Amino acid sequence: MTRRFEVTGAGGIRLAAWDYAAAAATAGDAAGPAPVPPARPGGCPGPGPGADTRPGVLLLHGLLGRASHWAATARRLAPRYRALALDQRGHGRSERPEGPYSTEAYLDDAIAAVEQLGLAPVTVIGHSMGALTAWQLAACRPDLVAAVVICDMRAAALGEAGQREWEDWIRSWPLPFATLGDARHWFGEQDAWADPPNPVRGDFFAEVMAEADDGWRPQYARQHLLRSRDTWIRDAHWDELAGVECPALVVRGLDGKLGRAEAQEMVRVLPRGRYAEIADAGHLVPWDQPDAWCDAVERFLREAVREPEGAAPA
Repeated sequence: MTRRFEVTGAGGIRLAAWDYAAAAATAGDAAGPAPVPPARPGGCPGPGPGADTRPGVLLLHGLLGRASHWAATARRLAPRYRALALDQRGHGRSERPEGPYSTEAYLDDAIAAVEQLGLAPVTVIGHSMGALTAWQLAACRPDLVAAVVICDMRAAALGEAGQREWEDWIRSWPLPFATLGDARHWFGEQDAWADPPNPVRGDFFAEVMAEADDGWRPQYARQHLLRSRDTWIRDAHWDELAGVECPALVVRGLDGKLGRAEAQEMVRVLPRGRYAEIADAGHLVPWDQPDAWCDAVERFLREAVREPEGAAPA
């Protein structure tokens, strides 16, 4: 069963967090957001009787994603970990303010989620933009973070040329799509960036589509996506990586956007960095090769995160 929690993010916006492996759900849960437990001073939910003692995991999607993309990973981790996925601002079921869409805003939202959901000390697993937020969170608030998984996100600045190319690409989307199947087919086969064609890619993008009166469109706004990338194109993030004191795993697909040399340099810069490379995977590593991805993450967590006594066996 799935359970939704509401989080108040930076600036008071409403964010949706999801437990895709909730042990039980009531009719009230299905009808609306689940209540957050009473807060202790500092905003963290109090433990209370029968509290969930599994180590916390927060899953952060990338710029073109949504929390539901993490459902399979969350369910795989659920026997040992309390794994919740966050719809980040402008995405999924979270609010879509006009701004800001800065790295600072995404970071403040993640801090709010960890504190309000009582996940600390948390392992933050991020893909692409979510990975950048993950390591910024670990560097900024080491008191909240036990470990970090960085999936296919570069530490180097992307540059203005990359931003223009990316903007041209999102403007090429033939919106609206007449059917959801059309969206799946275009992103999986017809899009020039789908090289080679990949049905997983089609499924990934179909999941972020919503039906409107004129057809199917992405749930996020293009201008919000472009604003989110502004600091990526100008700034490198090596200093923040060097400030991550907890264990950190850098994962790349063999054909992903993060090159091997840069990934290995990231591991070198991280004080407690480790490296995993997934064959037959591109940028969408967790979805191209879900078993290999989960194997790498679970192996890392077994070594990096101390579990309470009585945790469920693997």
